[in-house]
Amino acid sequence: MPPLDKIDREILALIQRDGRISNATLAERIGLSETPCARRLKRLEQEGYIDHYRAVLAPQAVGIGVVAFVQVRFATHDLTISNQFEREVLAVPRILACHNISGSADYLLEIVARDLADYGLFVRDVLRSLPGVTSVESMLSLRDVKGRGALPIL
Repeated sequence: MPPLDKIDREILALIQRDGRISNATLAERIGLSETPCARRLKRLEQEGYIDHYRAVLAPQAVGIGVVAFVQVRFATHDLTISNQFEREVLAVPRILACHNISGSADYLLEIVARDLADYGLFVRDVLRSLPGVTSVESMLSLRDVKGRGALPIL
């Protein structure tokens, strides 16, 4: 990817904080006129710096009371089973994130549920039935101290 200059970095930082910022406001904050600002933003999108735009919902407002981080382990490391596991995980909306990790576990998942009873049923009926899963270790979030915020632009 082409290197980012100071203005590109400012644009990325501002739109990470407010994805709905108008081009006029963005241009004003970075000290450009609207047309060059819009061209830069379009270029950053086309070059792949901006993956997508979305709204961040309030968990409680949509009925989410439990956030769990789950380490999943496999007994055997078979590429076919891993690929099948990953495909099935992609189709489960309440699995917010899935990372293939190093260490004693194979995957780390972030899962949401209405409450503990709902989470327990999800583990029993869905998670433990995913391909390859032989062990599940849950860590429940007590509170969100710092959720995923803006990515640092290194």
